Amino acid sequence: MEPDGTYEPGFVGIRFCQECNNMLYPKEDKENRILLYAVSASQPGAPVFRDRPTGSQRGPALLPCRNCDYQQEADNSCIYVNKITHEVDELTQIIADVSQDPTLPRTEDHPCQKCGHKEAVFFQSHSARAEDAMRLYYVCTAPHCGHRWTE
Repeated sequence: MEPDGTYEPGFVGIRFCQECNNMLYPKEDKENRILLYAVSASQPGAPVFRDRPTGSQRGPALLPCRNCDYQQEADNSCIYVNKITHEVDELTQIIADVSQDPTLPRTEDHPCQKCGHKEAVFFQSHSARAEDAMRLYYVCTAPHCGHRWTE
């Protein structure tokens, strides 16, 4: 965490035990809203290592090994990064002048439903969803419109 209270994105890697080369695992305590690192999440009654004692200030988190007694301090409390990918129709909103791209093909067979302009640029792309195969995306070339649609 930065001094102003914000989080700076960083690389979240996999940590390994220096004694036996097995992965070190983090765990969350949802009830107390603190980060824990458990010896084994699958073993009921297994000892739990807290990143801070209950009621005290936040200290370094420990990453214990599931197979031996080795522990390592966590240098970052971030254990997961969520990458967001954009759909192609969202990207046409980001790229404002896609209709002016001279490399894209143009058609007059699909007029704009919004303004009635006859010309549109189009491109084909895969969707991130498996049920959608290739789709054609159209963008109106009228300077005042820029409407986007698929068919």
